[in-house]
Amino acid sequence: MIAYTFTYANLLHYLLIFARITAFVAVAPLIGGQNTGVSNTVKIGFSVLLSVLLVGSVPKEELIYSSVVGYAVIVIKEVLCGLILGFAAQICLQVTAIAGQVVDMMAGLSMVTMMDPTSGSQVTVSGTIYSQVFMTMMIVSGMYRYMFSALAESYQWIPLNGVVLRDDSFVLAMTAFLKNFFVIGFRVALPVFIVTFVLNITLGVLAKVAPQMNMFAVGIQIKVLTGLTILFITAGMLGSAADFILRNMRALMEQFISAMSSV
Repeated sequence: MIAYTFTYANLLHYLLIFARITAFVAVAPLIGGQNTGVSNTVKIGFSVLLSVLLVGSVPKEELIYSSVVGYAVIVIKEVLCGLILGFAAQICLQVTAIAGQVVDMMAGLSMVTMMDPTSGSQVTVSGTIYSQVFMTMMIVSGMYRYMFSALAESYQWIPLNGVVLRDDSFVLAMTAFLKNFFVIGFRVALPVFIVTFVLNITLGVLAKVAPQMNMFAVGIQIKVLTGLTILFITAGMLGSAADFILRNMRALMEQFISAMSSV
């Protein structure tokens, strides 16, 4: 017979675990955001279930607080920890918006925007395509399992009421990430950029050689067809770009956990 008691202290620990996990689920890719198709009821139920599964493995250290206000401060710190970890996973996928804007600007589709369900913002057509491709690769590669395992292991490095925010570590982590952020964004859009750039030069030369031709009307159609063709041809190269993004996601989450750890 298994004897298990659930005391008031266990409830306080569980609520803190639930606060961090709920904040992470609210902003994490795949299930976070307002337009992902996942209802708030499902998010809350998933957070409750995940909290129940983790409550037995989380180190139960004594919570030191003097009043309800003190406990509320601890809850806010746990929510902040979950939001930062979810933000680290979410921001890595925003590289698709940078790549999509460059591609559509060069292909003549910059005026066309669509709703990105992963971020809830208006992005370009190519940005939406890249976003959906990278999200699919994230599911196929099992990256979502790493996200939740990193969340579970964060309790070993950042125990309950152990969140310590170090500004210098956050600045270094974000600086290193932003460097790679723009590099990979431009690298994804580079094939379309180069081809359309050469095409613009060619159209400029033709406009000087044959000024009677309306290069503006002809050029728009050619740029759109060329951009879509290159986008289709280079679709097979998105696997390496997705792998680079996922590796940066792992590194950024680890750096943020280290920045909030008191160890």
